[in-house]
Amino acid sequence: MAVSEATAVTTATRPGRPRRANWVRRHSFELILITPLVAYILVLTVAPIIDTFRRSFSAPGAGFGTLASYRAIFRGFTNHSQFERAVINTIIVALISLILEIGVGLSVALALHAKFHGRGFVRTVMLVPLGVPTIVSGALMLLIFARSGYMNSVLGLFAGLISKIPGVHFKWQNVSWTVAGGWRTLLTVAVADMWKVLPIITLIFLAGLQAIPEDVYEAADVDGATKWQRFIRVTLPLLVPYFTMALILRAIDAFRIFELALVLAGGVEPVLGTYIAGRYLPPTNDLYTSSAASIVLFGFIMVFIILYLKFAARFQVQR
Repeated sequence: MAVSEATAVTTATRPGRPRRANWVRRHSFELILITPLVAYILVLTVAPIIDTFRRSFSAPGAGFGTLASYRAIFRGFTNHSQFERAVINTIIVALISLILEIGVGLSVALALHAKFHGRGFVRTVMLVPLGVPTIVSGALMLLIFARSGYMNSVLGLFAGLISKIPGVHFKWQNVSWTVAGGWRTLLTVAVADMWKVLPIITLIFLAGLQAIPEDVYEAADVDGATKWQRFIRVTLPLLVPYFTMALILRAIDAFRIFELALVLAGGVEPVLGTYIAGRYLPPTNDLYTSSAASIVLFGFIMVFIILYLKFAARFQVQR
């Protein structure tokens, strides 16, 4: 009895290293599978973010632990600098793009949810913008919004028809939407962004529409609801989770806009992405202020990521 008690005490006081070694041996296959993912996240995500944080709190001649880079970019808010314009333009483009995407995406989803001949083909065609590279979609938008593009041709045609009305003299002058600056350039970028991601929004709303039970609509019909009342009082309330999901996901992407703004706006109307690239690339080559601006953009994106995670968790609990 004393021997067994001594053995138990020895086993209880033995270091936990063999137990950890046994756990590693039992889960060796899972560890092998997850190692490439962990290495990928650490090397290509975590390490660059940490290095960007380090550079953002550094400055030439001052080393690490200074706010000089942040002071340099935020000082511009008192004298209308490029950084101020970039932040404001990013918010404006994101808002316009979100409004267009939600409105047009819901309309397209409602149309594709209806039963008609050739619906499968139309749904397939709607996915085409997803396969177009972003830089190519920007070039396509140049064909539409350039001074000699299709937009001016269509507007000129309408102006010609209006001018034929007796007593009306209206002549359309071609304008360049992309390099004009101001609201026209920002609207062009927002429309291009909407066209590129419209299939994603449409698919989200389609999933929501198909998840609504038919019994709900049958009950509304029994109560004498019209089609408009069914849409307002049944469809829209049940689509609220999908509205929220689409808004948060697209807000994350809208703040990261770069290629479309670079092609369509260039240096005329900067956004945060193009501002950071301009500070980082030659001839500026300023790693410190570009890192500080990147952290500001990272903060915007993290706000929506946290909102998305909270909403996704709440939605899973409700389901």
